[in-house]
Amino acid sequence: MPALLDDAQIAARLAELPGWTRAGDEIRRTLQAPSFLAGIGLVARVAEAAEEADHHPDIDIRWRTLTFALSTHSEGGLTAKDFALAAAIDRLAGEAGCEGAR
Repeated sequence: MPALLDDAQIAARLAELPGWTRAGDEIRRTLQAPSFLAGIGLVARVAEAAEEADHHPDIDIRWRTLTFALSTHSEGGLTAKDFALAAAIDRLAGEAGCEGAR
């Protein structure tokens, strides 16, 4: 099982992921897709990455606005799995041309 990260570890990892913020026991990021269909395509690619990692985000879709929330529910907080998937979401969002993606 993945180990919970402490506050210092979480802060250090967040510093490596601009655009992600902490909200209690989860990290969140909101992005703007170039179109509704591009956003849905990104969600599909994130779903594939999540399945491969066996770690699934909460995703909110509001037209072109996508919000991703990550937490390791089985551990009751944030683990390395959350930050690895966040990095994958950033990479995929960049490929999809989302505003705010690096």
